Amino acid sequence: MVEGKKSKKIRRLQVKKTALVILVIAALALAGCKDKPKTEAPVAAPQQGQMPGAAPGGDPHAGMKAQEIPAGAGKKATVTQTMNSGGYTYVEAADEKGAKAWLALPETKVAKGDKIEYPETPPMVNFHSKTLNKTFEKILFIPGIRIVK
Repeated sequence: MVEGKKSKKIRRLQVKKTALVILVIAALALAGCKDKPKTEAPVAAPQQGQMPGAAPGGDPHAGMKAQEIPAGAGKKATVTQTMNSGGYTYVEAADEKGAKAWLALPETKVAKGDKIEYPETPPMVNFHSKTLNKTFEKILFIPGIRIVK
């Protein structure tokens, strides 16, 4: 009879352990199923040939506003040609070594021969301007220039 009581106790203990394991698993499963805080969809990185903040296929200058460039904040160059189109100014400038670079910025008054300073940014390769119907091999999109007097 003693053996019968022991086996009943062992059986009860096993049932309690099993019930406890099932409860723990259920609690963990429920905790994992709670609503997660809603987050906005991630914003895609700009594609090659597109400015940050611009809509795909839209104006690559979207969101740009002319900014005052402080003295000594960039590269110095001389304007070799300039043209305005679609509210923007395109400037070709040569540095003191004669290396030329195309710049695109919000429309600004600038003339051939002006000495300028501009911030250096990574170039955009093979950019096509629809308003000029011209493809620039390399062009820097900048927020503004400083005319050196």
